[in-house]
Amino acid sequence: MILACGCARTVRFAVTAALGTALAGFASGASAQDILLDHGSGREQATLDGARKEGQIVLYSAAIVNQALRPLSDAFMKKYPFLKMTFWRGDTEEIIAKLGAEQRANIVADVAEGTGVGDLAVGAGLTEPFFTPQVEALPERYRDPSDRWSYTRISYFCIAYNTKLVAPADAPKSYDDLLDPRWQGKLAWRVGTASGTPLFITALRLSRGEDKALAYLHKLAQQKMINFGSGSARTLVDRVIAGEFPIALNIFAHHPLISKAKGAPVNSQLLAPVPSTAGTLVIVKGVRHPNAALLLADFILSKEGQQILADAEYFPVRSDVAPQPALASVIPERAGMPELFLSPDLLNRNTARSEKIFEELFQ
Repeated sequence: MILACGCARTVRFAVTAALGTALAGFASGASAQDILLDHGSGREQATLDGARKEGQIVLYSAAIVNQALRPLSDAFMKKYPFLKMTFWRGDTEEIIAKLGAEQRANIVADVAEGTGVGDLAVGAGLTEPFFTPQVEALPERYRDPSDRWSYTRISYFCIAYNTKLVAPADAPKSYDDLLDPRWQGKLAWRVGTASGTPLFITALRLSRGEDKALAYLHKLAQQKMINFGSGSARTLVDRVIAGEFPIALNIFAHHPLISKAKGAPVNSQLLAPVPSTAGTLVIVKGVRHPNAALLLADFILSKEGQQILADAEYFPVRSDVAPQPALASVIPERAGMPELFLSPDLLNRNTARSEKIFEELFQ
């Protein structure tokens, strides 16, 4: 069931690429915008011809390097051996900051991808609209009619709990269960990132309405929430595993399951409605390799690219690519729970208000 809502630590890998071929791929003098929005029957061949001349592509992504970025890069270059792909990994906020700084210096990546990247980059004026025919394979709710971004992977959010400190029978099963006095001083959540506290608060506001959500949040503030701002969502799960925090809120639901499969004392628990978002891919304003950027966008959204993400334990956006069986239990539809999909537009409209509520109640 889908509720219709309309919706760092930096790892570097061969970041520096020669920029001397900046204009080489502009076939027949076409502008980057003409190339990126080409819907014509000759798009595929023109893109290939242009990419051969460009010779390279630069991606910034929030995906994990060994788990996803390196396999994607290797498969892409195997498919297109005339292209050299380099990538840089950072959290979403780092990617946006780096793109903004490099725009001012006239040094830009070609493509950026990650949860929250689309709405933040578009809002900052850092992107170019583009078309990829691969969106036809996506469910309707995962398409952007304005061609500002493409969805790449789905994220579901839940709580994570340490199974040595919290018995499965006692773990909170609903948002109201989080208000139990036994959890006072034992609930941690991420601050300083759009997919942390703002997303949690936005989901409550949209599912309960402003007045009821605010009343709930006043009660939650009495639980002496632990504001965790020294790492990523994955880092917070690791702290739960270590026993530093019994419970963490608004965690990527697959992270605890991956660790649980390796023997860690942690588990995921969905709360209804289950918030979900999508990783988004954008083409950067001033893109130097527009044809290669299109090939990469096509590849990541293709069945082959989506299978690589699925094998890397992400949730693919294509319905014809199955997720890893071990992760299926946190897909809301399979768990029999309602899902609240938060599109980039919806998050963008609500994040400022949710951040203000957080500052007033939890700081």
